[in-house]
Amino acid sequence: MIEEMTTNRVRVGGPFFEDLERGQVFDDAPALTLTAGQAALHQALSGDRMRLPLDGELSKAVTGRAEPFAHPTLVCHVAIGQSTGVSQRVRGNLFYRGLRFLRPVHLGDTLRTRVEVVALRQNARKPGRPATGLVALRMQVSNQHQQGVLDFWRCPMIPLRDPHTETGHQDVFDDIPTDIDLDALASAVPSDWRLEHFPEAGELTPGTVYDVEVRDTVTSAPELARATLNLAATHTDPAASPYGRRLVYGGHTISVAGAQATRALPDLVTILAWRSCDHTGPVFEGDVLRTELHVEAVHPGAGFRLAELRAIVHATRVDGSGDDDPVLDWRFVGLVAGDGGGR
Repeated sequence: MIEEMTTNRVRVGGPFFEDLERGQVFDDAPALTLTAGQAALHQALSGDRMRLPLDGELSKAVTGRAEPFAHPTLVCHVAIGQSTGVSQRVRGNLFYRGLRFLRPVHLGDTLRTRVEVVALRQNARKPGRPATGLVALRMQVSNQHQQGVLDFWRCPMIPLRDPHTETGHQDVFDDIPTDIDLDALASAVPSDWRLEHFPEAGELTPGTVYDVEVRDTVTSAPELARATLNLAATHTDPAASPYGRRLVYGGHTISVAGAQATRALPDLVTILAWRSCDHTGPVFEGDVLRTELHVEAVHPGAGFRLAELRAIVHATRVDGSGDDDPVLDWRFVGLVAGDGGGR
């Protein structure tokens, strides 16, 4: 007797737009403990020269902790990667808003991310293009002590399973913060940090524009996405990309911009917040990126300054299809030691 065997096939993939509802929570991504290996990978792929994550002795002198300070952008990558269970089918991430570091993160800390769907808006249909919708997500990141370390919003664009579906989702995104409370930001700077050990950056003048001449070529983009648990298929599978080739993870572009910012401001202590971050164009493996860094404002604090910075990034295309195409507009707040009187 031959028994007929049946196979239960389970399709593994992320939700489509019509599968999502306001209030849904995704918090089942693996927790991730930051290691020196991850820090080295991030530094190798970005070329970042921020002193505090690189110099263990300086980190210990400033923070008082033996474990090295974790690069703030690496922490963001882990949080974004942990949030991609909901956005595996993403066609592109439109923006980040209101990102604030609530407390420092060090190597050895274990991060977990809670993701909540806070708003949904179906896009108008366009001939020849897949039906999509915008999903506003709030990310809340905690450490092994259940302490909040990072809070922010992002907005992926997700395709519909059935292009003819009318979900009725037409939320406005007005509740997503568009401003940063600078007083709260200043109060988040640890009072026990000994910033006198950190080189003072000297005078920072609002209106100054640093044109970073040395450009960077984007390489090994899928490796950064994989290392930070990023499930978005468009970064590893050309067929999942609207461009027919792998789309570089947006955080990779941000890391390169941050690295170029540290060339302009080599004594930047850390990044405390992102006011906004908009991907103004796609980036592909092999594209060459350059950054203009604008000093928009400087605010005094207790032994430090908050510098409002804007990185505008352009790409020269690897395939020759574009030269100096805009790809990123990133406004962030950096911590700078001293009162600006010099070294």
